[in-house]
Amino acid sequence: MRDALYLAPLFLVASLAALLGGCDKDPARDSGLFLPPPGFVADAGKGEALFNQHCAQCHGRGGRGTDQGPPLVHRIYEPSHHSDMTFYMAVKQGVRAHHWQFGDMPPREGVSAEEVGHIIAYVRREQRRAGIR
Repeated sequence: MRDALYLAPLFLVASLAALLGGCDKDPARDSGLFLPPPGFVADAGKGEALFNQHCAQCHGRGGRGTDQGPPLVHRIYEPSHHSDMTFYMAVKQGVRAHHWQFGDMPPREGVSAEEVGHIIAYVRREQRRAGIR
């Protein structure tokens, strides 16, 4: 009986440690989602250069669209209709044509989640400048 009294607090501490051990994990990253690390701060200036490198060929300079891809500075892509997560998923998985007749967008290999975060910041900035909220 006396041994059980000594072991009970140890069992409680071990149980709490096991339960709390996962508290510092990021559920989005652990679930395999394509997202920047916790604490990431997007920079629209970096995003502009990355957009020009990876996106402008189809989506046009300033996100205004081309004959190969839709404009991202357009009400269809406002945050309330296409969340930031939509952009992360589009880069990682590609997109089937649904709003426009440009064909499917293939996944963009070699673009990191952090780079996509910067690109999103740039696109959102350009949308705000165009009056799209």
